[in-house]
Amino acid sequence: MSAASPWWAPHVHADRRPFLLARNRIRGRVRQQFADWGFTEVEAAILQLSPGNEAHLHAFATEMESTAGDRLRLYLATSPEFACKKLLAGGERRIFEFARVFRNRERGALHHPEFTLLEWYRAEESYENLMTDCAVLLTLAAETAETEEFCFRGRSADPFARPERLSVAEAFQHYAGIDLLATLSGAEADREGLAAQARHAGIRLAEDDSWSDIFSRVLVERIEPRLGNGRATILDEYPVVEAALARPTAHDPRIAERFELYVCGVEIANAFGELTDPAEQRRRFELEMAEKARVHNERYPLDEDFLAALAGMPQASGCALGFDRLVMLATGAQRIEQVLWTPVVETPAQRNSGLRS
Repeated sequence: MSAASPWWAPHVHADRRPFLLARNRIRGRVRQQFADWGFTEVEAAILQLSPGNEAHLHAFATEMESTAGDRLRLYLATSPEFACKKLLAGGERRIFEFARVFRNRERGALHHPEFTLLEWYRAEESYENLMTDCAVLLTLAAETAETEEFCFRGRSADPFARPERLSVAEAFQHYAGIDLLATLSGAEADREGLAAQARHAGIRLAEDDSWSDIFSRVLVERIEPRLGNGRATILDEYPVVEAALARPTAHDPRIAERFELYVCGVEIANAFGELTDPAEQRRRFELEMAEKARVHNERYPLDEDFLAALAGMPQASGCALGFDRLVMLATGAQRIEQVLWTPVVETPAQRNSGLRS
């Protein structure tokens, strides 16, 4: 079997170019929309002391050397979140960024080691405002790409329709027959209770699966394929144990102000009512890093500067939207490389496998 042509081959680039030009147009329209909303565009540093403290997030590490020869381990940013929240603590109120971010061990039709997050924050505003923002951005992208329908792998959605809003507990009950809230008590999670319900629903489990592992398995197998079909879905009110950077809701301490936006079964945005309690944030990060050490035998440092900034940060809401995925949906692209001007080089194993999943 002959090797696939590189992205820079003239015939390959010619096929990709319409997607890339649409990307530029959508980016320009989005930037103008945020300006119209009174946002300030910012640029967070890519080199960070901590790449984030989520258990299953994998970063690229590097090393900074001073003129004196001392060395400091740094990471390529997986998100501009910590930096943006420091800007909120510094006095900014509405900010956004097209952030270049980096995540290791991620490559496929919807994943790339280097990609673009559109991230924005509203100080002193409800996280429900972010739901409205997301709906506007879907419409804007569709108008700019001159399409009336988003499509991906045989699924379609109307980008002009009002998104469906569904809580995580409702989704688990409706699509898997699982009473998720019955397995939660405050910040504690009943692993055996969730495992019993998942097995009854026909979900295959491993003996060492944690509560979070089971939660993710049900979400991926039974719920995500049902979301964002016909119109976008806002999957809202995640359990606190699945929302390490979000504050609890006012009506139930077991669930958090977190939502994800799905279109055509594809998750394209993740939003929080931001947690601003430094002690609670530290506790959650330490739990995440303990889990990372258990599963992956590594830890990332805590950003003490970030934790200090939280004490002076205003109440805020923030959203991270996968800009490349938005462009894919708006243009009908089926692989993320089609909407990236210069994709990252593949490893020999990736090239030989024709990685496209």
